[in-house]
Amino acid sequence: MDYKSAGVDIEAGEALVDSIKPYVKATRTPGVLSEIGLFGGFYDARFPDLDHPVLVASTDGVGTKLKVAVDAGVHDTVGQCLVNHCVNDILACGARPLFFLDYFATGRLEQGVAHDVIKGIAIACRENGCALLGGETAEMPALYADGDYDMAGTIVGVVDKAKILNGSRVAVGDVLIGLPSNGLHTNGYSLARAALFPRYKVGEHLDELGCTVGEALLQVHRSYLHIITPLLDADLLNGLSHITGGGLVGNTSRILADGLALQVNWGSWSMPPIFSVIQQAGNISDDEMRHVFNLGVGMVMVVSPDRVDDVMRACEHEKPFVVGSVVAAN
Repeated sequence: MDYKSAGVDIEAGEALVDSIKPYVKATRTPGVLSEIGLFGGFYDARFPDLDHPVLVASTDGVGTKLKVAVDAGVHDTVGQCLVNHCVNDILACGARPLFFLDYFATGRLEQGVAHDVIKGIAIACRENGCALLGGETAEMPALYADGDYDMAGTIVGVVDKAKILNGSRVAVGDVLIGLPSNGLHTNGYSLARAALFPRYKVGEHLDELGCTVGEALLQVHRSYLHIITPLLDADLLNGLSHITGGGLVGNTSRILADGLALQVNWGSWSMPPIFSVIQQAGNISDDEMRHVFNLGVGMVMVVSPDRVDDVMRACEHEKPFVVGSVVAAN
């Protein structure tokens, strides 16, 4: 016996690393002090522009959106979703991304698939000014069926301590301004797949979507970094909420102090049509839809009433909308 006959091809893994080196190199930022292939990635931790730099880290995955990618045979977008999701998570704390680490696991390494996934990761890292500092590829035939894979990512960013967003500035009367999502982003796919795929095929075109079901579900999770950064620099925001699993209320409530609550005007924005298709296909209640999906709101900005006009003007090209306000509990 040898390792290859047991299901692990070391040479294929090495070839994959060689094929992705140009993409990784393109994400290099001034803080990177190492090349791909070492036992760890090195990043210069000097931040002369910050008075009290604080590192912010987050880890996440893409969930069963990967099953849609496998079924559709499209693998160059989910890596972008992974990075953008993590960028938005630390952005909600006021942090800018520094570097990213990825983990890719599969039953049998298919170089074309892994190459596309990691290429997508590198594309999003470059777009977010974030170095792809390292990663791991694992071939585990006993755990994953052929064709299946999973991935996770860890991001590290930095924020000046005085500018951390943790909900402490949120107050009664603050206005909730939403930034639009382009679909499900990276949550709710187990429910979406259970509702849709007994009725539709992944490659089926629906007029109400203007595309196939798979194309609607594989829309890249948006990054809000370049929209939000100028607002943070201008100190226009009291809080930020990244709308993922748990929906608008579940996520935005995480930054509310005791005694505060949300008043949401659910009819104040238009949902992307994919949500109506899911709801009808699965006969899903409004409450469950609101609990599971972002329903067209990718990020919520919490803004003082006297700064609302400034924020709306600053990101008017993104078509922001007021979704509600912060009120006293009970």
